[in-house]
Amino acid sequence: MDIDLPDVFAEVRAAFDRYEEALVTNDVATLDTTFRDDPRTIRYGGGENLYGFSEIAAFRAARSPAGLMRSLSKTVITTYGRDFAVASTLFHRDSAPGKVGRQMQTWARVDGRWQVVAAHVSLIDAPPP
Repeated sequence: MDIDLPDVFAEVRAAFDRYEEALVTNDVATLDTTFRDDPRTIRYGGGENLYGFSEIAAFRAARSPAGLMRSLSKTVITTYGRDFAVASTLFHRDSAPGKVGRQMQTWARVDGRWQVVAAHVSLIDAPPP
């Protein structure tokens, strides 16, 4: 299996960056197109377990746009073949001092577009410096 083919990696990185921009600007329409519209798409969040695209979209539509800015660190994107990838990153928010967020996304190329098919987001105490 080909891992991290440069052209595939660049496509996934661009999709990941579009998602991040949409997230911090609360661009719900872009966020909705990022997640696969399928009842098998799952997103585990900090306080919610969302099963299926409709639950994910409803969560996004109801979420407050306040305090969404964040900085990322230790982002790792790995592609497997031409149609599958995993993106993992840590994030930090001024609104959550002493905490570090963790995000993992499973990306698949579906109908020619990269989409998230599974995601997990959690917040933990930051390790001591």
